[in-house]
Amino acid sequence: MRILVVEDERKAAEYLRKGLSESGYQVAVAHEGLDARHMIEEDTFDLIILDVMLPGMDGWQLIKLIRMRGQTPVLFLTARDSIEDRVKGLELGADDYLIKPFSYSELLARVRSLLRRAPLRELEHYRLEDLEVDVMRRQVSRAGQRIVLTNKEFALLQLLISHAGDVMSRTRIASDVWNINFESDTNVVDVAIRRLRAKIDDPFQHKLVHTVRGMGYKLDASA
Repeated sequence: MRILVVEDERKAAEYLRKGLSESGYQVAVAHEGLDARHMIEEDTFDLIILDVMLPGMDGWQLIKLIRMRGQTPVLFLTARDSIEDRVKGLELGADDYLIKPFSYSELLARVRSLLRRAPLRELEHYRLEDLEVDVMRRQVSRAGQRIVLTNKEFALLQLLISHAGDVMSRTRIASDVWNINFESDTNVVDVAIRRLRAKIDDPFQHKLVHTVRGMGYKLDASA
């Protein structure tokens, strides 16, 4: 998932970039309203975190532009804490409004909630080398052999194959598959990966599930 952070205070922007990146998201940053406008017009994002008070073009103007172009979720993150400002932001089309100073855990929970509400852009059928995943029928096969997965194993495989080649952090996997939206000491993700490997990798010479040390896991035919 790609997030655009529009924040003119550079320390705050870097804090958000670092935290969201560590939580498994691709993050772009704009420090001025006009730069944000150019990025919004030239690129596609799954979520935009938007300050109100910005140089060049403020958040009120940007939300109007965003809504003219589509329904990308927008979270206002601002020190403007009056009821009038909150109402104005929501009436202009924002999906959520969070006041500074804020708790990062609350911000992350709101980000995940907004992204879960966003329309899913998923395929009905995935193929990677000789591995095939039929989402509608919930069927998996490799080299023509049917593979039976549990519901969680299927959800884990679907997440990995829908982001084939990308590293999925343990935090991202725990959030998407088990809806665990907090730091956990359990090894549920590692156990699930081992079980998935036993079914889709161990019987075959070419391995598809790979560990990226210190980062997470990815499904990749070329690794």
